[in-house]
Amino acid sequence: MNEPMLGTDPAAGSVSSAEFFDRARERLRFDVPPGLNDASIVPESGDHGTDRMLRIVAKELPIRPAAVLIPVVEHAEPTVLLTMRAAHMKDHASQIAFPGGKIDATDRSPLDAALREAEEEIGLDRSFVDPIGYLDLYGTGFGFRILPTVARVKPGFALTINKSEVDDAFEVPLAFLMDPDNHQLHRKEFRGAMRSYYAMPFAERYIWGATAGILRVLYERIYLP
Repeated sequence: MNEPMLGTDPAAGSVSSAEFFDRARERLRFDVPPGLNDASIVPESGDHGTDRMLRIVAKELPIRPAAVLIPVVEHAEPTVLLTMRAAHMKDHASQIAFPGGKIDATDRSPLDAALREAEEEIGLDRSFVDPIGYLDLYGTGFGFRILPTVARVKPGFALTINKSEVDDAFEVPLAFLMDPDNHQLHRKEFRGAMRSYYAMPFAERYIWGATAGILRVLYERIYLP
């Protein structure tokens, strides 16, 4: 299936850049959810089939705590900085992703892990990054528990792409990603039951799966009342 999500706020597209960052600061915090490391606490997506899948995965796979950065670049028209994973990667090759990865034991926090990974993958200097807060915990069918950090990024940075992990980095207008008309809802079978996932195709870029799902959560947290 390929259909827009219903029941969205028609006024969401009118949120300005300043309002976006103000709302993010009002609504997000740096409280680490216990489900990041506790297998008995399963993140909820709101989709029955997906929640069923996550409960099954939590029983069968070890949890894999991870952190990603949602870098919102403060242009006159804000953008979101995304990456394309390297084609030779074992997992999720060539998929569109946020800078990020697994949380190491040496990381002081999920925020620290997200900043470290952004520096390692694309050379984004943390001096340009103003962290705002954590988004909701996001679970995947591979056992990852992803904690996204929303951040305001000052323009003027220079990137250095680590080709061992990333093939490309690019920016997509925030207005496009936060427009519910661009949120396609697809369905896929998992062990006899249907689960849903989002896709947000942009030009030649196919944004889907966890990346699109996290962007949808960002929309719901920041743009809806």
